[in-house]
Amino acid sequence: MALRVYNTLTRKKEDFHRKPGERVTMYVCGPTVYKPSHIGHMVGPVIFDTVKRYLTYLGYPVTFVVNITDVDDKLIVRAKELGTTVADLAEKMTADYFECLKRLNVTGIDQFPRATQHIAGMIEMMRGMIDRGQAYSAGGDVYFDISKDDDYGKLCNRDPEQLEAGARIEVSDKKRNPGDFALWKGAKPGEPAWDSPWGPGRPGWHIECSVMSMKLLGETLDIHGGGLDLQFPHHENELAQSEQYTGKPFARFWMHNGLLKMGRTKMAGSIGNVLNVTDALTRLSGEALRYAFLNSHYRSPIDLGDWDPREPDAPRLPPNLEALKKAFETFVRFAERVALVLGKPFADLPAPTVAPASRTWRRKEHGDAERQFREFMDDDFNTGGAVAVLFDLVGGLNRLVDAKRLEDPATKDEEAKANFAEGAALVKELSQILGLTFAAPRDEPAAGDGKLTADLVQLIIDTRTAIRAEAKKIAAKDDPVKKALFDQATAIRQRLEALGIVVEDRPGGTVWRRA
Repeated sequence: MALRVYNTLTRKKEDFHRKPGERVTMYVCGPTVYKPSHIGHMVGPVIFDTVKRYLTYLGYPVTFVVNITDVDDKLIVRAKELGTTVADLAEKMTADYFECLKRLNVTGIDQFPRATQHIAGMIEMMRGMIDRGQAYSAGGDVYFDISKDDDYGKLCNRDPEQLEAGARIEVSDKKRNPGDFALWKGAKPGEPAWDSPWGPGRPGWHIECSVMSMKLLGETLDIHGGGLDLQFPHHENELAQSEQYTGKPFARFWMHNGLLKMGRTKMAGSIGNVLNVTDALTRLSGEALRYAFLNSHYRSPIDLGDWDPREPDAPRLPPNLEALKKAFETFVRFAERVALVLGKPFADLPAPTVAPASRTWRRKEHGDAERQFREFMDDDFNTGGAVAVLFDLVGGLNRLVDAKRLEDPATKDEEAKANFAEGAALVKELSQILGLTFAAPRDEPAAGDGKLTADLVQLIIDTRTAIRAEAKKIAAKDDPVKKALFDQATAIRQRLEALGIVVEDRPGGTVWRRA
């Protein structure tokens, strides 16, 4: 099946226009860094990081850029509220954003250009549009003239008057048309400003992405992505100014991911129903959160259920997110079984990062799973369907372990072990496309003393294992020393469980995880 992608511009699925081996450029609108990242800010990065992973698996070299808006009205207002500078606030919030990406295993972004680094390019583009009559200066501001763009509104499939009626548009008596949008804003007292031919000021929001994307990726992008809430006005205006300036298509494919919802309400800082990433990651792992975003099709809204953190009796997590967290634990336990059965960590299993041209399978169901996974991903990056295939594959391998007692070191069924090893390697191959390693929370990158805590718990587990081994050496069942050793091992397990550490003794060894 050929790769097909839904294009917001044409409102249909289209065959992807590149062939494996040909370079693909992808630009996704990043955050305005004025507050800590909430989990809604992570949906887009996770989705498009997965898109890049799959394209890379198919053999496409991909360059992926996400911008940082480090000068904007929201930043200016927030910096004044906090009594700090725009630059210092932007730097602090950018660091928070980068840490959140790391915790959710978003590793595919190649460059993070910042708006303030590209002011000269924005001024140059504005000059060009003014010279061609596509934009005009007015009292220190510069505006794009939408009347000069015959197909303005084509991304949203609406005419300019409908767009004006359905959105909050900045009012100014300097504009020729109500829908004209600012490319440059004249400086106000106390605000950051740069020199320009129209006087000191700063860029408007939309011009930033046009300049940064074209500077780093060329005048026509292969994929332009972002949240559905950016379709208008941001992406519509980006498209209009870019195509007027270059005379070329701005993007071959426009991809928009669905938004995060709490029941019927969108998660948004303006509403106040947000769950910051740093708070969420004290309640579930970064991988579990990533899994939650990939559990449905990227164009669908992600409904976490009715939940408002401002309520005094609100549970620690939204109800649907709690359920997805528990579902993800199935994969974590599977990775633990792999280590017990095969004697090596799941992360160390050999797995290709680029799709093999051909191969044979010991078990037909493994070949079927690989084919089904790729069919879902080829159909507009349907990660929800791909996750379901992975879930079924893991379920079948767990049944194989149980039926053949593969966790028992005494088991000598090499055929069953070889079949399990093949399936486990396939799980590794497919899960890394989704950016999932199935690491237990103790194995994830952690801030502060997280690694030290994990090492200390493992030391206690190893000590308990040694105590149990000594007890097992004593043949007599009623030997008081044997009983005392087992009682000591039980007491250690109970103390760990009271601290939130789950301990499981299996035929192949002992595993632990945070509750």
